[in-house]
Amino acid sequence: MKKLKLDSFVLLLFVAVALSYFFPQLAYSNYINLNTVISVGITLIFFFYGLKLSFEDIKRDLRNWKLHIVIQLSTFLLFPLLVVAFKPFVFSADKESIWLAFMFLAALPSTVSSSVVMVSLARGNVPASIFNATISGLIGIIITPLWMGLFIEQSAADFHLGPIYIKLVTEILLPVGLGLLLQHYFSYFHRFTLKYAILFNGFDKTVILLIVYNSFAKSFVDRIFSSVDAWGFMIVVLGSVAIFFVVYEITGYVSKRLKFNLPDTIAVQFNGTKKSLLHGTVFSKVLFGAGAVPIGIILLPIMIYHTLQIFIVSIIATKKGARDD
Repeated sequence: MKKLKLDSFVLLLFVAVALSYFFPQLAYSNYINLNTVISVGITLIFFFYGLKLSFEDIKRDLRNWKLHIVIQLSTFLLFPLLVVAFKPFVFSADKESIWLAFMFLAALPSTVSSSVVMVSLARGNVPASIFNATISGLIGIIITPLWMGLFIEQSAADFHLGPIYIKLVTEILLPVGLGLLLQHYFSYFHRFTLKYAILFNGFDKTVILLIVYNSFAKSFVDRIFSSVDAWGFMIVVLGSVAIFFVVYEITGYVSKRLKFNLPDTIAVQFNGTKKSLLHGTVFSKVLFGAGAVPIGIILLPIMIYHTLQIFIVSIIATKKGARDD
């Protein structure tokens, strides 16, 4: 009988969650701004990606239109349709609020940073992941309000999307572009990142651990898990896990039918199952700012899903990244 071996990174994920519960102070420290540390870490990760990527890989992956279509359809069509399918089974006002919160989760675009980090960790198609995660945020600005407009009365307020665009440019596009330019004109940087790939991989994992700690710490301190009763909370958690694995398996099946290779399949499953908490926070203030449903309940599924997706995909990515090709 083969002995089950638990990866050290998985253990560190549990440690990060435990520390966030017993010692959440670091997330609110006046001396260390953890959000800034994480933002700098993400910026460096994308800069290192730029150093490792090749222009030929990027040009090839931009032509891989089937992969891009599958990811975007998963994000903006599969997710919402799965939630809409459960609408006839909602019979009470409180469950209606939870369903609406899940519909909001389903309509959101994919997150950028963690999608690409996880794809890299699993040794998937990083250029395709960067392209789809970025374009997803732009598509979501149009598609998310359209989906939600079918079920709620939209606010007349303006969207304040400045923070999203700033993060998109400063944390992702500029670092990747700078890395590409450096490795194009100075090949030493490209060779350096390949030679010390293990160190850069460790840096990626460290940033992921900080993101997990920060997400859980703020969730515990802000008591988001007490926004609904125990039964409602259980529905949100089980629903979040269920919708993740349903979409993960469907995108895996479609990838197999379309004969995608393993790196492309990883990109499809990881990008196609992610949802952006950043977009959720911004959109919720506009779509539900004056609504009858409290924003806390609306944000609860995406906050739980955001945490679970990082945790679950980290484990999957570590396992896939350890494979022998």
